[in-house]
Amino acid sequence: MIVVPGGKSIYGASLGILMLETRFPRIPGDIGNAESWPFPVLFKVVPQASPQRVVRRRAEGLLPAFIEAGRELVRLGADGITTSCGFLSLFQQELAAALDVPVAASSLMQVPLVARTLPPGRRVGVLTVSAATLTVEHLAAAGADPATPVMGAEGGREFSRVLLNDEPALDVGLAREDNVAAGRALVEAHPDVGAIVLECTNMVPFAADIAAATGRPVYSIYSFATWFHAGLRPRRFPS
Repeated sequence: MIVVPGGKSIYGASLGILMLETRFPRIPGDIGNAESWPFPVLFKVVPQASPQRVVRRRAEGLLPAFIEAGRELVRLGADGITTSCGFLSLFQQELAAALDVPVAASSLMQVPLVARTLPPGRRVGVLTVSAATLTVEHLAAAGADPATPVMGAEGGREFSRVLLNDEPALDVGLAREDNVAAGRALVEAHPDVGAIVLECTNMVPFAADIAAATGRPVYSIYSFATWFHAGLRPRRFPS
């Protein structure tokens, strides 16, 4: 006899994703595009969590809304929670305490792990949607060295403007150029950067382009969340 435990509303989707409330396009690779994932996921949009409020205003006043949305995902069936913005590293400790499941709030949490993989004299660099507002507090909350080199994409023509202003259309070619240019600027300014972590979950579609242009490995919310999910749902091998 096989006895199956219950207690969830939805089964087979272990990863829950807390989403900002946005209207900008989410192309394949983006965390908010369901086709990006090789496994089922659960999404929950957090009301009033706009890019401006989360990125430029430190998600002020939004912690209760993120906790409630996370609890709803757990009630539905999520065994672990991540978010759609690396700036939410500021909420890592509070979300983990409140949700009673593993939480991986920010791609930035990969920085110390990736750093341990690098040879002596090499360090991790971060690409972000907004270098002007990614502070040492965001890095420290993720367990990253506050001295980690950071380069933003806001010097470009398309990517950061569309995301931060939540515009309804994105020129993918220009967005790719912005991300590649930011990656090149990062390694030119800091030649000792041996690997890159993408803070922004919307940069994932351009990770391969950044890696090709810089010659460095590139880690993102996709690499982080797929690793995270592998622990939530370990692969069962035939015996």
